[in-house]
Amino acid sequence: MNMQTSIAKLKNAKRIVVKVGTSSLTYSTGRIHLRKIDLLARTLADLCHEGREIVLVSSGAVGVGMGKMGFAEKPKTTREKQATSAIGQSELMSIYGKLFGEYGCDVAQVLLTKNVIENKQRKENATTTFNTLLEWGVIPIVNENDAISTEEIEFGDNDTLSAMVATLIKADVLIILSDIDGLYSADPHKSEDAQLLDEIEEVTDALFEIAGNAGSARGTGGMATKLIAAKTVMEAGINMVITNGSPPAVIYDILDGKKVGTLFKGRQKEDATC
Repeated sequence: MNMQTSIAKLKNAKRIVVKVGTSSLTYSTGRIHLRKIDLLARTLADLCHEGREIVLVSSGAVGVGMGKMGFAEKPKTTREKQATSAIGQSELMSIYGKLFGEYGCDVAQVLLTKNVIENKQRKENATTTFNTLLEWGVIPIVNENDAISTEEIEFGDNDTLSAMVATLIKADVLIILSDIDGLYSADPHKSEDAQLLDEIEEVTDALFEIAGNAGSARGTGGMATKLIAAKTVMEAGINMVITNGSPPAVIYDILDGKKVGTLFKGRQKEDATC
């Protein structure tokens, strides 16, 4: 797929999955960053009014719960993580509901675990729910169901979850909003020669070596998890963009076909059978 074809697909994208990380939703204190969430809600609501179908995969439940409880560090035990997530998820959805409502959009909470995707009947039910909500003009807000999740059924990070959701609903593009500008040729914190990579046609072992595994103090994912997500959606023929989500209005630039962040080009259907 050439660059012009990819840009055309972005401009014409109807069904869009946007993933936002904890670091983009909270301050370093763990408290909720209301201004950023308000800008995100306004942007996504506007796109919804334009006629696009939007799904938001939102991290932040544990981070918001930490802030609400005054915790300085992530919970270490499963029971503490689940309880903190339950507290944070409630507050997060309350805020989303209020802000999206002010911009004329209804939202719905969808909490998933891996066994939903792996079970045929549950997968069909989830797909039907997503399709119905989108037909109604409702924005599904998706997170992992941390309150009941165990190691066997958890996605582990919302980059992977967003890729699964994108493939499940046959999205046109997955946009991952992060606190980084995209994928670099080297670690920009260690190398002055690091260059932002505009587009990627294949996720290779060399890219994983560049990526490393570091995530933020409040999130679970790093660039490596984003590459895994990219590989998943690219194989399904879905484009993916990683970019800095501050401000969220950068989504407009992406959908206008401007060079923003790093574009991972989905395979063309004919290539998938090769």
